[in-house]
Amino acid sequence: MTDKIESSFLNMIWKDSVWLPPNITWKDVARTEDGVYTEFNDLIYPIPLAVGLLLLRKIFERFIFKPLGVSLGIKDSKHPRPATNTVLEQEYTLAKNNKSYEINIDELSSQLGIRRRQIEYWLKRRRLYGKPTTLTKFCETGWRWLYYSAAFIYGITCLYDKPWLYDIRHCWYNYPHHSVPTEIWVYYMVELSFYWSLSISQFFDVRRKDFVEMLIHHVTTIALLCFSWTCNLTRCGTLVLLLHDLADILLECAKLFNYAKFTVLCDLCFGVFALSWIVTRLWIFPAWILYSTTVEAPQLVEMFPAYYIFNGLLSVLLVLHVIWTYFILKLPYNALYKKEKVKDTRSDSSGETCSSSDDELDHPPSSSNNELDHPLYSTGGLVHLPNRKCGSDQPISCNGDHLRSHEKS
Repeated sequence: MTDKIESSFLNMIWKDSVWLPPNITWKDVARTEDGVYTEFNDLIYPIPLAVGLLLLRKIFERFIFKPLGVSLGIKDSKHPRPATNTVLEQEYTLAKNNKSYEINIDELSSQLGIRRRQIEYWLKRRRLYGKPTTLTKFCETGWRWLYYSAAFIYGITCLYDKPWLYDIRHCWYNYPHHSVPTEIWVYYMVELSFYWSLSISQFFDVRRKDFVEMLIHHVTTIALLCFSWTCNLTRCGTLVLLLHDLADILLECAKLFNYAKFTVLCDLCFGVFALSWIVTRLWIFPAWILYSTTVEAPQLVEMFPAYYIFNGLLSVLLVLHVIWTYFILKLPYNALYKKEKVKDTRSDSSGETCSSSDDELDHPPSSSNNELDHPLYSTGGLVHLPNRKCGSDQPISCNGDHLRSHEKS
């Protein structure tokens, strides 16, 4: 009885009329000596491959990109947590959880009996505590740049002699009877494994401002690749992959130059990236690929339910492209009209990196009154200071309203 229920359930899921054009069955696209077609079981291979890519990434980051970053003068300094202060910690937490909350520095200075500059310095160190270093971001970006470059080159190698690269209607001629060459099989499996690895590592990497958008993008891309593979829409899928890798190469390259402080090269590379992004994501993608899938394909192929899902996923990608384009165009606008420093708001980290303020933190506020001995700059030992509220010279505690400094391991 259980076997019959299971069999009926699987037959319902893999119903021919859902996944294939009318009058086509799974037997018609089964692998034979005359043609190698896609099989759903192949989609299991990218999962262990993703684990292999994560291990390979660690090797490249540690032995190639980290030494390269250090040689370029990128610091790997990790700032310790500043001296414990209950009042400042509470204010910092309120400001962190409520973006509209403003810390009253002058009131805190009067309450704690310390200078405004010292409080600003403490808050700066508190924000940077636990943040990733610039070198960490450099290594992560270097790995993505290497992968996108290799994938794009391999994609060109696979597709340069394929007719659908030059005439997209070949994606629909004689569909679904499209044999899958070995190089296309490898291209698809590796790309799918990479996006699986990104979906996993995103929860452990430097958290980006567009974390949610990137997660949606990765899930959409994986679903798109799986659907196109199952329905043997691999010709169109390879064009989508190739088109998307180009701009990503330039973006990661611009980030590398930015972390290495090669300002001129960063600006030039970012300009080329922005241009390539607009051309490939907002022009070629909708005008070439989406137009073909929504207008040309129905004229050559009888539609089926899974195809509409495939088209829907392509539309989700286009919406994400438009959202990211807005953030990308904000960069030159802010640089030109607001005189802000150019920063990648599309996928930079959600906070500052440690090394972003190394020069300032290496030289804390100076004073002729030995303020560097102030517990705000200390990370160890209980410090004695005049207790301005309690009126005595004692270890600062006073109900948690003053500075308490202790060793942070």
